Amino acid sequence: MAAEETTKNLSLPEALRELVKMRVSQINGCAFCLDLHAPAARQAGVSQQKLDVLAAWRESPAFDDRERAALAGAHASRDAGNPHRISGPVSRVDST
Repeated sequence: MAAEETTKNLSLPEALRELVKMRVSQINGCAFCLDLHAPAARQAGVSQQKLDVLAAWRESPAFDDRERAALAGAHASRDAGNPHRISGPVSRVDST
């Protein structure tokens, strides 16, 4: 739920916010969260292809630079020791 509140405050398109929430849910291994956010991501316009390859986002050509920066932010927040804190590169994506 903390990822939900944090991403709501970022001025990112809804689809990108949902993509980040999906990745944070994957990182956390939260099946409940994945089940919750997958339909929301599809409804926001995230393609099924992107959801299918999200775990391998670094290698997949499906993601653009902005999406990669946001997804890197999800990993940076996890590396910082707080899996629900979205910061770092995502904050920079917010202003573009």
